[in-house]
Amino acid sequence: MKKVKGNEVSYAKYGYLFIAPFFIAFLIFQFIPLIQTIYYSFFEYYRSGLKIIGPNPVGFDNYAALFEADFGKYAGNTIIMWILGFIPQILISLLLAAWFTDIRLRIKGKQFFKVVIYMPNLIMASAFAMLFFALFSDNGPVNSTLISMGIIAKPFRFLSSVWGTRGLVGLMNFLMWFGNTTILLMAAVMGINPSLFEAAELDGCSPRQTFFRVTLPMIRPILIYVLITSMIGGLQMFDVPQILTNGKGTPDRTSMTLIMYLNNHLFSKNYGMAGAVSVILFIIAAVLCLAVYFTLNADDDSKRIRKRDRFKPRKEAING
Repeated sequence: MKKVKGNEVSYAKYGYLFIAPFFIAFLIFQFIPLIQTIYYSFFEYYRSGLKIIGPNPVGFDNYAALFEADFGKYAGNTIIMWILGFIPQILISLLLAAWFTDIRLRIKGKQFFKVVIYMPNLIMASAFAMLFFALFSDNGPVNSTLISMGIIAKPFRFLSSVWGTRGLVGLMNFLMWFGNTTILLMAAVMGINPSLFEAAELDGCSPRQTFFRVTLPMIRPILIYVLITSMIGGLQMFDVPQILTNGKGTPDRTSMTLIMYLNNHLFSKNYGMAGAVSVILFIIAAVLCLAVYFTLNADDDSKRIRKRDRFKPRKEAING
């Protein structure tokens, strides 16, 4: 039955009915496993041969063992490889978004270029990693080309050097995601009121001034979204370095990420340690995302406060 209030008819229950499947699926497949993960992180629970040990409550021993091990090293590896991929990704994406949305440049074939730059995002990470493994191997095409051009005298062992491996992981992440980021930023720029660009042009602003004074401030919400989602994806980096280094994080575990470390505990059935890693990873992601969000929105909040304080005396004078 519809709830009638005066002459109004309420259809609120239909809204609850439509969103119920999402909350049910979230409760079963995400919220309950999250609570179980937190719960088992305080237990000794692993397999030794064919024997299951636990679950035995150990308090915070699992967390203490993580920080006594190389957890910090793996966290540093993850952040470094994310930065190596994200910085060129955001710079190139901003540049392409500005070019493709600037009607004065009259770039031909925009749709074709949009499809081309987005295509790497459709390739599976495993296929991408295998491709790079073949291209940058000791006897691969890249080394052969560099030797034939006289740039190097002998093959450079990309996968045996620390920064070679990290650089390849960052390059793959950049190539896989810059197209998606470009499309998002293009949509953000196209959502800006054209009159703002016209006013800037009439005021004599150069393209550089227009970009930094008009475009960037107006697309800040999308930039925050891109930064936060990229940061979360970076902390969850797994497939590319896992396949490229055969799960070992070579050389000397300098390319092992937090999720690879978590996967090792899951593979060995050490559910207590895996739960502790998951909880710490969740906390790190939440803290970083909140820090980025509030830092980038601090200027907007201060401007709103100054604007409110500036008009407050006027309102008091009018009311008085």
